[in-house]
Amino acid sequence: MPTGIIESLDHDARGITRLEGKTIFVEGALPGEQVEYTCFQTRPSYEIARVVRLLKASPDRVQPKCPHFGVCGGCSMQHLDPSAQVAAKQRVLESNFWHLARLIPEQLYAPIYGAFSGYRFRARLSVHVTANKGDVLIGFHQRQSAQVADMQQCLNLPSPVSALLTPLHRLIAKLSIARKIPQIEVAVGEYVTVLLLRLLAPLSQADEVLLRAFADSHGIAFYLQSKGPTSARRFYPLDGPQLSYRLPDFAIEHFFSPTEFTQVNPELNRVLVRRALTLLDPQRGERIADMFCGLGNFTLPIARSGAVVIGVEGSRELVRRASKNAAANGVAAQVSYSVANLFEATPESLAALGHVDKMLIDPPREGAVNLVRAIGANGPWRIVYVSCNPATLARDAAILVTQKGYRLLGAGVINMFPNTSHVESIALFEKRSTLITLQGLPRTR
Repeated sequence: MPTGIIESLDHDARGITRLEGKTIFVEGALPGEQVEYTCFQTRPSYEIARVVRLLKASPDRVQPKCPHFGVCGGCSMQHLDPSAQVAAKQRVLESNFWHLARLIPEQLYAPIYGAFSGYRFRARLSVHVTANKGDVLIGFHQRQSAQVADMQQCLNLPSPVSALLTPLHRLIAKLSIARKIPQIEVAVGEYVTVLLLRLLAPLSQADEVLLRAFADSHGIAFYLQSKGPTSARRFYPLDGPQLSYRLPDFAIEHFFSPTEFTQVNPELNRVLVRRALTLLDPQRGERIADMFCGLGNFTLPIARSGAVVIGVEGSRELVRRASKNAAANGVAAQVSYSVANLFEATPESLAALGHVDKMLIDPPREGAVNLVRAIGANGPWRIVYVSCNPATLARDAAILVTQKGYRLLGAGVINMFPNTSHVESIALFEKRSTLITLQGLPRTR
């Protein structure tokens, strides 16, 4: 059986070693370790393997606290010391910048991180009723599998939500349509916890009685969704608090529905928004574009500065929500929203927004390649780019630096998803300095 010394981690937190020039990705291995491994997937240029025996352990290896680790696909880094997780993600970001874009940020920002458990306020749990025994399985998918991991607890979920998993097993087992509930969405707000059931068949009256009793007993609210996201409706209780999250630094409260995108980690989101606004440095009277604005996570804090903000988003429903949130927070006069597919941005569509002094870009994993390509010579002089995929960030950064005349002033990671390989990051770009004369003294902008 082959052995190898692990050089580094890839973007999926697999150890990397090499055998006769071929790259081997070893699940469960950490940098510096010597492992014996077996391959289970072979390709011409690489193989995927798993650890059979640990010959020399990394000093950063720790015992995972979750009993489901290794089976459940919700985590891939629980065996790595928390501080080492953050350092590994910083190296992934730097590696992507260099290998994909030949860029080195002028400054590396201190990593942003917080609690390593109980952080996940949004989750999508799969439900499966076994064919033979009729057992109910609730959890994330198993690692490298479409099968559902049977979770009795989850350390990433807030403890009150984790404690609901066992009662949820019992509840689903009693429902007449147990086999017609493929997913349960979890959304924890400031004042209410919501469980959204995706239904492929209507509830019976007896089912409704069970759901109401469960909600009363555990202090949660149920939503039901029979079709697409817009079909989600509050079932019980019909009154009570709405889902929301707060940004206290900016006196902002965002309201949202359980099907609308929000960051899963509200503690880290507060710090992320604070850092993004510090880098953007919005000033009264400036015109700032918030691209892929969603429900206004960055838009409304920017508006608090007195700047005029143009929020652009592809989802009409999110724009409606964002407009309501702007009004609810008293900044509607500072904000205007536009519905546009930024994946198809062109120089003409960007010019139609008018001149902007600064821009914040917060795209999904696909990045913002057409948007950055569309930026013209009179584009924003400062750009803050929030990314959930270091590879697409590096690609877009290369365009900004080599084609659009920007400098990559700094970048750093946000450990938004502890114990997973997910890398969230933030980067600052500015137009290369132009000499401006003011009373005979040179200054740069």
